[in-house]
Amino acid sequence: MTSVTTIDFIDARILRALIEEPRATVIALADKTSLSRNTVQARLAKLEKQGSLHSFERRVDPGALGYPLTAFILTSVTQRKLSRIAAKLDRIPEIVEVDGLSGVTDLLVRVVARDADDLYRIAGRILDIDGVEQTTTSLVMRKFVDYRLTPLLEQLADGS
Repeated sequence: MTSVTTIDFIDARILRALIEEPRATVIALADKTSLSRNTVQARLAKLEKQGSLHSFERRVDPGALGYPLTAFILTSVTQRKLSRIAAKLDRIPEIVEVDGLSGVTDLLVRVVARDADDLYRIAGRILDIDGVEQTTTSLVMRKFVDYRLTPLLEQLADGS
């Protein structure tokens, strides 16, 4: 589930500075945002505690790990087996993200693979899970807009 905690304009200024310079120290963030070190440190601790900051691994390019292909596998499942299916999906290392959907498809499974044969193997593992009824695989050909929150943070920080 996504966070329901609201980030205010001060948090947004800190996060925007952190996105611009991810390795910045608390002191550097305080200088950049014109806030006190204690304020920045307390705000970052609060954001981490409430789950508003996600892990660093989101920034690692799977291609650098030897997984240059990304695909989305739309998956239809038996609803009463959903928790068991999710647990089995979690055990497949090439699955980097799974989202539950409303509508025709139940799960959106994001996978990375070494090549087409590897993708075929991974898709087969998913289809072999008891309760998975059908899958449709779409290969990512090009990314047009990377994951980003900066425009939203800028709106919030600027009070728009």
